[in-house]
Amino acid sequence: MRYVSDHPEAPAGALPAPADRRFDAVLFDFHGTLAQVEDPVRWVQLAAGDCGVTLDRGQATVLADRLVTAGRPGGPAPDRVPPALAMDWADRDLSARAHRAAYTGLSSGVACGIEGLPEALYERVLRADGWAPYTDASATLTALRAARIGVAVVSNVGFDIRPLLDQWGLANHIQAWSLSYETGRLKPDPASFLHACGQLRVDPERALMVGDTPTDGGAASAGLTSLLLPAGQPGAANGLDAVVALVR
Repeated sequence: MRYVSDHPEAPAGALPAPADRRFDAVLFDFHGTLAQVEDPVRWVQLAAGDCGVTLDRGQATVLADRLVTAGRPGGPAPDRVPPALAMDWADRDLSARAHRAAYTGLSSGVACGIEGLPEALYERVLRADGWAPYTDASATLTALRAARIGVAVVSNVGFDIRPLLDQWGLANHIQAWSLSYETGRLKPDPASFLHACGQLRVDPERALMVGDTPTDGGAASAGLTSLLLPAGQPGAANGLDAVVALVR
């Protein structure tokens, strides 16, 4: 199925795809693909500052190491989740309430002597300046839009990331969203990818899923082609130019 310019759900200005083009749409993961969460030391220092406490870099580094080990939004999964948080942890990407409860609960288990720090840490993940879009994200999305390629974001996430991409000037390049806390489906469930393809009105075989983990590679079970790019560091490029080369 191709875009047609008069379809009410098609992106503005969309045109029929060239017959020799391999893909009509690209689906992107969010964290580790389009953006990276901020440096953990900066995360701790700024959150502590919001609580009226100034930490030097040494203090913040020690505390950041403990908080990341305990479990940080956008960070590695903790080795252990306290039983009292097990249900919220399991549902963290299916509910905004569970997402907040899980991560504030994990950080509350780290003694720091800073009143209100767990909530301040969590609030930073909801802010655009708590993340760094990869430096090649804008150029990649701009090139796809110019080529009349449909773009979607498919993410396992427990909060609304649209305001972040809007503040970065990227949201206007995205025509569809499949966010787990809204759809009730988690990657690698094929429904996560098919939901985005349905919004874009493209056949899965004509869509490319771009991500950084095996859950993104699960798009293959829904009939899509998958491209996995290792997650880069905050403020770096992430090899997204490969996407533009693949669709042309």
